[in-house]
Amino acid sequence: MAKKKEISVEQKLRALYDLQLIDSRIDDIRNVRGELPLEVEDLEDEVAGLNTRVANLEQDVANLETDINNKKLAIEESNALMKKYDEQQQKVRNNREFDSLSKEVEFQELEIQLAEKRINEYKAKIAQKMEVVDATKEKLAKQEKHLSHKKAELDAILKETEKDEKLLSEKSEEFSKAIEGHLFSAYSRIRTKVKNGLAVVAIERGASGGSYFTIPPQVQLEIANRKKITIDEHSGRILVDAALAEEEKAKIDKLFS
Repeated sequence: MAKKKEISVEQKLRALYDLQLIDSRIDDIRNVRGELPLEVEDLEDEVAGLNTRVANLEQDVANLETDINNKKLAIEESNALMKKYDEQQQKVRNNREFDSLSKEVEFQELEIQLAEKRINEYKAKIAQKMEVVDATKEKLAKQEKHLSHKKAELDAILKETEKDEKLLSEKSEEFSKAIEGHLFSAYSRIRTKVKNGLAVVAIERGASGGSYFTIPPQVQLEIANRKKITIDEHSGRILVDAALAEEEKAKIDKLFS
């Protein structure tokens, strides 16, 4: 049985840095989109909320108009009763009956006054609600236009970058499978914690990339020897030497050229 070929530390470092270069390209594409997907989502929620508000207000207005029609019907009924009581008063045989009918007429007059008062109140409420409907519709039209613009902007970026992102994502998955499980887990964990998702960085001018803390010469020498994986004590990133980084960058550039 053939013995499984051992992967050297240098090969592991190269694989990690290759993956970092690919993932950084994906990050760059997503950074171009920036906050646009969230902006579109927020605008969609706002537009949906405004549409719901308009629908609710218009339903309120429809309910109030129904209430007005009901009050108008009640007024018609009261007028019909008053006419009936007036006719009955012409035929009464005593004052008691006449007074009783007079009280019925007075009651219907009060009912009409109350109904007319309610109609005026409902009309005032309708006017107030229609003001809010108009203002809401104006805002809705503005936000729909804004949403349409943002969606077009996002769609254009997605169309432009979709192919590249798909290819890069496939390569990222392919390269990640070549890395030992525990190393890939460490890489992924570091990426979520550090700025710009840079988990593997090269030494630049005696310091780790993006850091101002100088790395001791002895540690720099160990990193250049590529015999062990070194973690920067200040940034928590995995460190590679500048020469290795240049070589892998050239390789990845050529791969995607």
